[in-house]
Amino acid sequence: MSSFYWWRTVLFLIPAIGLYTIVLGTMSLASAVFDGTGRFAHWCARTWSRLILLTTGVRMTVEGLERLTPGHTYVFVANHQSFYDIPILFWALPYQLRIMAKASLGSFPFIGWHLSRTGHLLVDRKHPDRGKIFGWASRLTSNGLCMFVFAEGTRSIDGRVGKFKTGSFLLALEAGLPIVPVSIVGSRHVMLKGRLATYPGNVKLVVHDPIETHQHVGGDPRALAGAARALAETARRIVAPVAESDVERLPPDVDAVHARA
Repeated sequence: MSSFYWWRTVLFLIPAIGLYTIVLGTMSLASAVFDGTGRFAHWCARTWSRLILLTTGVRMTVEGLERLTPGHTYVFVANHQSFYDIPILFWALPYQLRIMAKASLGSFPFIGWHLSRTGHLLVDRKHPDRGKIFGWASRLTSNGLCMFVFAEGTRSIDGRVGKFKTGSFLLALEAGLPIVPVSIVGSRHVMLKGRLATYPGNVKLVVHDPIETHQHVGGDPRALAGAARALAETARRIVAPVAESDVERLPPDVDAVHARA
């Protein structure tokens, strides 16, 4: 059965997703000429996400959106299990989202071009430009946009949530933006890290209560750094129990092996 999904991925899903990326990426890039806000480009990203999830067979449930106030600027902080987490978040969260991602993504055709030219931020993790980062965060607030980051910085292999990096939390503290912890459950079973095969599956996204940060604005830099570390750990403690609720579940290809045994 696992070989069926490998061939399905190679012969059907990859060409289909490639087509979605080219068509919607081209529309997104073209829109930059007449839409400086990036809102049409965001519509392209959400449509791209929805098509990918439908084509793959990902069924999604979302809990906790009622905890948020429409129109507010938030920093969404999520765990990271799969390449599918980006389309999952874009489709599940009804906000104008912009991401802060590693600079190497900018070299990918269409996806990288879209990110570079439509209000997202690509960061050199070894040599981050703090002035550029905080200027970008200021524009998010003034334009009523939201940002999301994968706080672990990499995908989890086994579903367990790693240590949260503090950079995005420090950014939120200095800008006075509320942090929203988000737990993604089950996306690793759609596409396992290091595997090519992609499987249909159920994914749950849980949006937790926002954590306010405005009380830290204007604080001493050393105190802010300490507060960012504490906030990162607090967010991780909120995200991890839900995100790790299916860690004992076997991956789909392992399930198939056990079923034949």
